[in-house]
Amino acid sequence: MSRAALFAAAAVTALTAAEGAHAAAPKDLDEVVVTAAPYPVSIGSATTSVNILKREELDTAPVGGLGDVLSGLPGVRSTFFGPGASRPVIRGLAGPRVLVLSNGLGQVDASALSPDHAVATDPQEAERIEVLRGPSALAYGGSAIGGIVNVIDDRIPRVPVEGLEGRVMASGSTVDEGRMATASLKAGAGPFVVTLDGVRRETEDYDVPTHPESRRLMEADGEEWPGPADSVVENTSTELSSYGAGLAYVKDRGYLGFSVKRTETTYGVPGHAHEHDEHEHEDGEAEEGHEGEEAGVAIELEQTRYDLRGEYDMALGPFEKLRFAGGYADYTHVELEDGAPATRFFSEGWEGRLELVQPDRDGWQGAVGFQALSRDFDAVGEEALVPATTTREWGAFVLQRYDREGWGVEGGLRVDNRSLDSVAGERDFTNVSASLGAFVRPADGWFFSLSGSRTSRAPAQEELFASGPHPATRGFEVGDPDLDQEVSWSLDATAHYGSDRWTADVHLFGVRYEGFIDLRPTGVADEESGLPVFRYVQTDATFHGFETEVSYRLWSDAGRSFRLEAMADYVRGDTDLGAPARIPPWSAALRGVFEGGWWTGQLEARRVGEQDRVAEFEVPTDGYTMLNASLTVRPLKDDGFKVFLDARNLTDAEAREHASFLKDLAPLPGRNFRLGVAYSF
Repeated sequence: MSRAALFAAAAVTALTAAEGAHAAAPKDLDEVVVTAAPYPVSIGSATTSVNILKREELDTAPVGGLGDVLSGLPGVRSTFFGPGASRPVIRGLAGPRVLVLSNGLGQVDASALSPDHAVATDPQEAERIEVLRGPSALAYGGSAIGGIVNVIDDRIPRVPVEGLEGRVMASGSTVDEGRMATASLKAGAGPFVVTLDGVRRETEDYDVPTHPESRRLMEADGEEWPGPADSVVENTSTELSSYGAGLAYVKDRGYLGFSVKRTETTYGVPGHAHEHDEHEHEDGEAEEGHEGEEAGVAIELEQTRYDLRGEYDMALGPFEKLRFAGGYADYTHVELEDGAPATRFFSEGWEGRLELVQPDRDGWQGAVGFQALSRDFDAVGEEALVPATTTREWGAFVLQRYDREGWGVEGGLRVDNRSLDSVAGERDFTNVSASLGAFVRPADGWFFSLSGSRTSRAPAQEELFASGPHPATRGFEVGDPDLDQEVSWSLDATAHYGSDRWTADVHLFGVRYEGFIDLRPTGVADEESGLPVFRYVQTDATFHGFETEVSYRLWSDAGRSFRLEAMADYVRGDTDLGAPARIPPWSAALRGVFEGGWWTGQLEARRVGEQDRVAEFEVPTDGYTMLNASLTVRPLKDDGFKVFLDARNLTDAEAREHASFLKDLAPLPGRNFRLGVAYSF
């Protein structure tokens, strides 16, 4: 406790001893949400829960995968499979229910298939990341039944550039001896704009303040826990290179651009070999159970992606704007065991979108859109649990919104078809989704809305056709080729408030699932691998909860200000077969931010609750409190140059992410200091 008090006192002193600051502002209710609809909708007028991370915030965000960067936003956690692989968990949902996009198009990777597979887009490529919670499937299909994360880069600019523009950033971190550098450059000549960008990151195994295996797990296995002691989580090093280029032609009535990107990353997969051997130990084979742990498993991932996007202002019947995008990607990753290639995964495909946008007619906005995709997936090796599958999908949607300032309504309809063709079978699904909402603005600064939706999702390939060992999830997974669509009925209530001093954002939600697809234990073990058998089944389920964010500016004077920010979230899931696995516990955070002319300081205390409401064979997870602080200094007259220090987990607390399969083998990193410099011009 004395050490915690010391760090807290030091951080508070740093926040209050200097003059001025520059930090990310509280949620801007006037910010337009690009992903919400083809026409402009601000956060303060959105009927769903939205967060936007801009480049300024991404500079000082935690280094890691997409889920790790977003974890901590209200209602968002991470699948954390070590620093190399993570996807977002939104309102307790992950995998094929959370759609991760790159500029509005799918990733064409294998990240939704397994939590140890990385997303093929690094967060540091982004100029902004938009997070939409709840069903957003009308414009993007059933894979967005739980939410959307859209990583938006500036590789194809939409506006002209005069001369040179760019940014560079470099940083180093202590917890993993990490090094990272990013750069972006735009050069304009008349209507043409050329862009270049790149990301390079290297980290070693990261430090933790405790034994990597949790006390709860070791006691459940009848082993004696050695107690808290400084350690490292082995096989967690990462190496990533991502670089791209783009060319755009920009005129007053629109733009047309093309880009190419290459991603290469190699990262350790902690617990992979260990978990397989640990199961052998449980079956009594095992004095050699831990011998394979030293070799470990690493993943070597490569993807090349090409994108074409454009927009044209025109008069075509009731429409004023045509917007289109297309992307093609070739993805492969190989799992290395003791440095030797083992299972290989391949994903190749394309996706295209076409949107026709109506002009704003006295508050009436709308759009119609069309989407199509084709993806070929294959896996070869011992852990190829899903056979070669071709997925084809098309969809058509219409979105309409009528806003009379004091009140309004919005709604939408989507029809799509997904076909999956595999050696294990063929399935074809036609989905119909719809939504309807109403909102009012009873007084200046206030916005209330109530919206309902019916969303249909076709099963993913692994849910239909899986059959094989999956050491990453420590189970032998069996799909069901006869699964039906998953249908959700949801109700969302939203309240926004904004004034000179206050900003508040509150969301309540409830969802009823018919045919919820869940991976459940069967109580038997596979004879060959010894892993427990899990089978995909359908049941009914309900999820409910809330997210809230509040900001209050205590004082401001001569360009300086101090504000308090608070957030909290909660989700509870139930199925007819019992509690679903890996549902995150509640969390709450309080943050103080001092900002002014040449520096910014903030201090945050975050509490994550205990989760003892668990699924069968799942171990409860202890809660934790984490103290974070940051300082950003702009010492030059040129506002584009900054030096930043980001401190995470100052009290060196043991923290485990309940939504992660590795929560009992790989705690979150211990105390970390990250020092960096950035310059934009």
